[in-house]
Amino acid sequence: MKRNKRSITLTWLTCLSLVLSLCAGIILDVGAKAAPKSQSSSNRDKIGRDLRDEMGKHGSGDVVKVIVQLNDRISGPLKALLQGNGVKVKKSFVSFNTLAVELPANVVASLASFPEVAFTSLDSDVRSFGGHVSRTTGADNVRSMSPQGPLNGTGIAIAVLDSGIFSAHKSFQSAIGLSRVIVSQDFTGEGRTDDPYGHGSHVAAIAAGNGRISNGKYLGIASDANLINLRVLNSQGAGTVSSVMAALDWVMINRSIYNIRVVNMSLGMAAVNSYQTDPLCMAARRLVDAGIVVVAAAGNNGKNGLGNKVYGHIHSPGNEPSVITVGAVDTKGTDSRADDSIATYSSRGPTRSFWTDAIGVKHYDNVIKPEISAPGNKIVCAESPNNLLVTQNPALDANVSSNPEREEMVLSGTSMASPMVAGAAALLLQVNPQLTPNMVKATLMYSAQQLSGFNMLEQGAGELNIDGAVRLANLVRTDLGSSTLLGDPLLTAAPPTPQSTIAFYSFPWSQGIIVGRTYASGAPLITNYQKIYAQGVLLSDGVLLSNGVLLSDALMLSNGVLLSDSIPISNGTTMSSGGVFLSNGVLLSDGVLLSDGVLLSDGVLLSDGVLLSDGVLLSDSITQAFMSLLNGDPTQIMEIEPDTGLDYLGY
Repeated sequence: MKRNKRSITLTWLTCLSLVLSLCAGIILDVGAKAAPKSQSSSNRDKIGRDLRDEMGKHGSGDVVKVIVQLNDRISGPLKALLQGNGVKVKKSFVSFNTLAVELPANVVASLASFPEVAFTSLDSDVRSFGGHVSRTTGADNVRSMSPQGPLNGTGIAIAVLDSGIFSAHKSFQSAIGLSRVIVSQDFTGEGRTDDPYGHGSHVAAIAAGNGRISNGKYLGIASDANLINLRVLNSQGAGTVSSVMAALDWVMINRSIYNIRVVNMSLGMAAVNSYQTDPLCMAARRLVDAGIVVVAAAGNNGKNGLGNKVYGHIHSPGNEPSVITVGAVDTKGTDSRADDSIATYSSRGPTRSFWTDAIGVKHYDNVIKPEISAPGNKIVCAESPNNLLVTQNPALDANVSSNPEREEMVLSGTSMASPMVAGAAALLLQVNPQLTPNMVKATLMYSAQQLSGFNMLEQGAGELNIDGAVRLANLVRTDLGSSTLLGDPLLTAAPPTPQSTIAFYSFPWSQGIIVGRTYASGAPLITNYQKIYAQGVLLSDGVLLSNGVLLSDALMLSNGVLLSDSIPISNGTTMSSGGVFLSNGVLLSDGVLLSDGVLLSDGVLLSDGVLLSDGVLLSDSITQAFMSLLNGDPTQIMEIEPDTGLDYLGY
């Protein structure tokens, strides 16, 4: 897959053996084809900013934890370094040609100097972000659209990388009473796969809760999908890059066995390193290239301590262009979408991750994110027993039932919005299994509802509209492939009217898609096949830049697709309507945007775990996330319906 300014095109390990050693911990014998190096590779700092900052906090002999990405087989000299005193290779990720290493801080520069080392970065901490949803998203509209039976995600597996899943909860039962949590793996080292923290069960139920409790009031999106429980966050809700990498590696290896088509990550870390070098982004891209839809939360840093909007706080891996990054919508606790707005805490784009050249100049990614938004404020869903979140904050308990296998809790955040999109992706893949991840993403964006008064850096293409997305996906040809010509018919019938009615409220579709630093619009996006929909490319690969001017690549985009020269504030109709928020020529530039921080500054830079923006010291990102989880926006929660204790089967 092509990347702008990409330093290294990874190739994958063909052989990796790990042998214990008294002096080195692990001896490596890695074989891989040499990766071609881009023109800019020799001009790029191979030590990430996050790692340099961490090294500055330690003495030269102090141990640091590092993620090492390779572009070639390990040479004898590098193997000797990895087997040296004080250096330990802790984990290897076979699918990503990457290692997790512990070594003295004063050895990092030597490690990075080897030509087979593509990039080194910190093994950072990763944290979680903070029936009504089925109806307001439009999922209820499409339950009967599958010719094989109810459209509910049957046969599709969603991998949930989170704090674990309480698999005994009634929300996760199948129609015959068996658990749909078909695999559970722990990557935290705690040796358990349940959910003592309480975040993962809630997330999993939003994506795939079955609605048996409270008469279907808390029905999830893909209510019969299988769940893959990959526990990467520990009992305190914290994890590491290496634990997430290990889980993604597991997905890559086992995806065909369990038909894993969707991955949800309601977690993240500050996006410091460019998506071109960030190990989580690189791993996510590898999964997307393999045909898996990867969905990630945008983050909960949309406002500062004074309540003012801030931009540029999209988290990793949400800063990766191939990932579907999700912002949070405040539904005001109603089914109607007429009063919906973007939640104030939802992180805004553009992505401010960067790479640094040899003379210290930063080159910012500035990708438009999120791609889409979904309900995320004060969502009621499954609660795991005695979890830490509710123990410390009893107000989160919805008090639906006294039975721990039927209890529900209330959480807010982009963590809750992300699994709604993951569930929607499962529905699209059930109705049309041949959809590529790019087709899933484009379909979700094209059918989204634009929310009036919010710009594209806040809402992406708009609010999730499962009704429109499924109607569109149902018409996409199933014989598309490498031989399909650019501009060939995309649909098997006339395109649907670009309008949906959900809970008696009608609205037009956005009729556009985000493509990197701009957006594209036009009916050919759904009537004609675009090469950017193929597997192994990016939606933005059809956009060429020349002296700040946007051009269409005629090999990737057909005639009739229009590229925008601005980022709009929507008037609530289509993506191409509304006033100009800023020129996308601003996003094409490097440096600090719009008058040195008037709009946004280098908001992703870390300083002792504190986020900085426009010179204002913000609360720690974890504190910010907890505030949104606990409080959300000051609006009404959806009505709580007590559980009868009997399974509801009428949905």
